[in-house]
Amino acid sequence: MPAAIRVHQIGGPEVLSFEDITVGAPGPGEVKLRHTAIGLNFVDTYFRSGLYKAPNGLPFIPGSEAAGVVLEVGEGVSDFVPGDRVAYGTAFGAYSTERLVSAAQILKLPKTISDETAAAMMLKGMTARYLLRQTHPVKAGDTILVHAAAGGVGLILCQWAAHLGATVIGTVGSAEKGELARANGAAYVINYREEDFAARVKEITEGGLCDVVYDGVGQATYPASLDCLRPRGLFASFGNASGAIENFSLLTLSQKGSLYATRPTLATHVATRQALLANANDLFEAVGSGVVKITIEQRYRLADAAEAHRDLEGRRTTGSTVLLP
Repeated sequence: MPAAIRVHQIGGPEVLSFEDITVGAPGPGEVKLRHTAIGLNFVDTYFRSGLYKAPNGLPFIPGSEAAGVVLEVGEGVSDFVPGDRVAYGTAFGAYSTERLVSAAQILKLPKTISDETAAAMMLKGMTARYLLRQTHPVKAGDTILVHAAAGGVGLILCQWAAHLGATVIGTVGSAEKGELARANGAAYVINYREEDFAARVKEITEGGLCDVVYDGVGQATYPASLDCLRPRGLFASFGNASGAIENFSLLTLSQKGSLYATRPTLATHVATRQALLANANDLFEAVGSGVVKITIEQRYRLADAAEAHRDLEGRRTTGSTVLLP
């Protein structure tokens, strides 16, 4: 029988309940999937804790990223057939063995990309792609700062940005994570637990500072992230791993050099089928060609999602993590 992780009340990892579910036939424009691997992302903890509101309230099935096989297609679906290998990164409700999903949200997988790799990279990789290509189009000669450089998004950002010719500075929380970031494209690594990262960035760049700061950490790195930017540099805050930024001051941006700041989301960058395909095809090419290597460092059973959440929030994970049905 199909099963899923369901959340009946917001709270800590203990609210993740593994339960049997019923999955009906796909409706018009839908497909029915059997999941083979599911991605774990920090944003999943935001919905579980109530920082973000689930689209349809309680109870809900968390997760937005997975890979699997098409079991059935609904009326009007012509791009997919049963047996197709597919993946997605923006369809809420991924923590399940089977599900229904809109055909507009899924993508056929190239033969060069395994199911586990796809589940580990869709949300994180498409996030990295829009940050590097759209939020701030990174080019050769840029200097960028990537917070949480040994995390899932961080490792992809480091590799891809280095390939584009940027000098990558990464922050990490341990020597082990520093070695991982360095091995994946970070030219300089700062252990923020031991050093003042803003002062170290100034030292590394000889006062030139950075063109852009990619910050998925949030509260713990603000406002020091702004001190890492050169005049008219961009602060791209795309996550809240340490908590949401509070008391953000527009006046501070002027005082620190006419800085720019943005809080982008993946959903708005893949809101149309055309945009989704453009983003995903860039990612498939980067991974398929070896420019970006997806590092899966942890695997958990779907039933053990609570343990996975505890390890993620406790900073005990590196790279990407997958849940296996």
